Amino acid sequence: MADMRLTKPDDASIKSFITGAAGEFMQAAGHSAGNGARNGALGETIAARLLELAAITDEPGHLTRLYLSPAHRKAADLVAAWMREAGMTAQIDALGNVVGRYDARNPGARTLLLGSHIDTVRNAGRFDGALGVVTAVEAVKAASKSAKRFAFAIEVVAFGDEEGVRFASTLGGAKALAGKFAASALDETDDGGVSRRQALMAFGCDPSQLRELTASAERTLGYVEVHIEQGPVLEQENLPVGIVTAIAGVTRATVEIDGVAGHAGTVPMPLRKDALMAAAEMLLAVEAAARSRPGLVATVGKLEVPASATNTIPGRVCFTLDIRSASDRERIDAVAAIRQSHDAIARRRGVSARVLIGHEVPAAVCDRRLSDQLAAAIESFGIAPRRLPSGAGHDAMAFDKVIPFAMLFVRCRGGTSHNPDEYASPADIDIAAGVLLNFLERIESQ
Repeated sequence: MADMRLTKPDDASIKSFITGAAGEFMQAAGHSAGNGARNGALGETIAARLLELAAITDEPGHLTRLYLSPAHRKAADLVAAWMREAGMTAQIDALGNVVGRYDARNPGARTLLLGSHIDTVRNAGRFDGALGVVTAVEAVKAASKSAKRFAFAIEVVAFGDEEGVRFASTLGGAKALAGKFAASALDETDDGGVSRRQALMAFGCDPSQLRELTASAERTLGYVEVHIEQGPVLEQENLPVGIVTAIAGVTRATVEIDGVAGHAGTVPMPLRKDALMAAAEMLLAVEAAARSRPGLVATVGKLEVPASATNTIPGRVCFTLDIRSASDRERIDAVAAIRQSHDAIARRRGVSARVLIGHEVPAAVCDRRLSDQLAAAIESFGIAPRRLPSGAGHDAMAFDKVIPFAMLFVRCRGGTSHNPDEYASPADIDIAAGVLLNFLERIESQ
């Protein structure tokens, strides 16, 4: 991969860009050059567009916009129209991603990717994913209004398949750009028996063109994504934005425990092989393993007691594990510790226990140089640049070890996400947009 160098321009050049020729950029971006204060105009514009986008849904009364659905098509067309209004060319690619391009000052320059996703979970909030797309579009629009061209081209990508609600695999659009898309995913089917290939063709895409989507590592500066935090850290620390250090690796597993079912009234306590009581102790062991490792979280999201009854000692229990950390070593060690504790509990209680790993994804570490430029942009607004990991997955992680990537988190109320109560304030969004604009001026391709 070609070397990417980031240089810090002098303050005068940044202020010149932010103020804009004849003040046009200042008006578009809502920035008062000189002290970093903002009047919120850009944040209000982005918030209004997010409301407009949220009205496009497959399920009236709730925001549900699934990949390659009629609502996704309508949203894709709207985003493409916004891109063109912002001075970009726009098209929908072979996987249903909307791609807007803003050319560099000179032909042949490298490209910086910006974006996020516009698909949603069921009964979603309006900020997850869409915030990053709309903020990137509005940042380019602000530059275009001031006739600003960069030394690099910008491509804003609205991915269509981050959530993985309709088909089994996730991050399809980002994986395609990263050269990681598995052709077998085209044969995955939704609940109605429609394959991804069929859905793409109905959407107006040509799956045979997938190979042409891969971004050239040598011609790409990197990928930067603005996203709500989906957690409570920034709110707790009263910070509007933060810089992601890494996207956590994940281990998902099912734990199966087999004991001996028996009559609730006739089997003495010392002679029982109660699968549910063993499971209860194992759940506490999972919590203890996570609490002893500050950078790790562990969740038991589902527990089943098959053939259970009020007057029956449970003979079988299954529960899920979701273990995440920005450190793969920490995550792997935690899984090993949990296995060890479960084995000890099972032996002591006379039951058997199996940990079946079903899904593992390594941590994706954000590029330090891009992240440092985001930090410098944040500092220009008089805000302390807080660095924190992401426990949730994002499109950005698809680019791990392919091109440099970085993420800017925006504070969200209560840390709530994947929920209609999801909310980021226009004031915080405005700061994020200002940081992104400042970042664009700081980064220079070599």
